[in-house]
Amino acid sequence: MLRRKQPTQLPKRERGMVLLIALIVLVAMTLGGIALVRSVSTASVIAGNLAFQQSATLTGDAGVETALTALNNYAALNADSSGQGGGIGYSNGYQAGNQAAQSPVAGQSWDAYWNATLRNYAVDLPIDANTGNQVSYVIDRLCQSGGVNCYASPLVPALCGNDSEGSPLKCPSLTFYRITSRIAGPRGTVSYVQAIYSK
Repeated sequence: MLRRKQPTQLPKRERGMVLLIALIVLVAMTLGGIALVRSVSTASVIAGNLAFQQSATLTGDAGVETALTALNNYAALNADSSGQGGGIGYSNGYQAGNQAAQSPVAGQSWDAYWNATLRNYAVDLPIDANTGNQVSYVIDRLCQSGGVNCYASPLVPALCGNDSEGSPLKCPSLTFYRITSRIAGPRGTVSYVQAIYSK
């Protein structure tokens, strides 16, 4: 009896599943790498922006100090001294009594308030060569109108010693001034610093 030869079985063909899975894993790893690079890049940008903001705020002290010098050298405190150029006594960004609102209204940004109200009499200092910051300042005497109804400290007895007869002397009343310093720096950085000064 003749035996029939069993046909030898050929190996099954690879169907490409391993390649497909490898490609899917590769795409997932690529997307993860891109997300990681983007998050590191975003963190660097945020850190850089915070550094520029801090630098601008620190530079604002120069505006406050310059404004204090101008205010102490300015004698005609009942008259405005605003506009650009000229130096102390001519243009020191000073308003004797601001009749307009002295702070932004609800919903108004500080930049919008600066451009609408304060920009007209601000003094611009030279651009800082190290930081690239431009400092501007204004001085407002805190009065409702030119020299009238000013915000001032009350006359306080017994704080300024006694006169020759032993009666307590009253300390002089001090008028308050607000100094607003605006700093514009690189990358569109804008910062505001305010100080209240009594004289």
